[in-house]
Parts: sequence; structure tokens; C-alpha cells
Amino acid sequence: MTQLLNRLPFPSVWLAIAWLMVLLAGWQYRLWFGDGGILEVRAYQQRMDQLAEQIKVNEERNQALYGEVLDLKQGVDAIEERARRELGMIKQGETFFQIISREPHD
Repeated sequence: MTQLLNRLPFPSVWLAIAWLMVLLAGWQYRLWFGDGGILEVRAYQQRMDQLAEQIKVNEERNQALYGEVLDLKQGVDAIEERARRELGMIKQGETFFQIISREPHD
């Protein structure tokens, strides 16, 4: 065993191995925790997925609003329905009834 150790250039080999281990550890640290590392990429991917879902919801909402705008521009029925619902308007010749309950609403 001592003959084997005497043959190896002890300081230079072990120093090179130690230097390579430190270098490898540094690269691993940058890979996982550095700028653009794996953890940061995963966080960005999750945020992108959330934003994509939000975009999908907003697009559906925009389509519904666009349909309502077209309806208001082209149809009298939609305008009449909104006037009844939002302004409490009635047509000429109609009678308005308001029902008031005696029980308080929760």
C-alpha cells in the first residue's frame, strides 16, 4: 500500500481532483440556483401557465361582450331588455307591478 502511495504524484493528483470537485459543485449550484437556473425556469413556467389561463378566461369574456355589443347595435330586443332590467322602463300600455315582501331579506 505504501509502495502504491509512493508511486502516485500525491499532491498534484489530489489537488486536481479537489479542484475539479469544487468546479463541478459550482456548476451544479449555478444550474439549480443561479440566474436562469432550473428553479427559476420552473417558476417562470408556472407563471406562464397562470397567465395563459387568465388570457383564455379574458378571451371568452371578450367574446361574450363582443356578442352583446353586436346585439345592441343590431337588435331592438336587446336594447329593450336592458332598458327594462337596468332602468326599470316599461312599454306604453303596460302596467308595472312591484311586489314588496313583508319578510326581511337576509
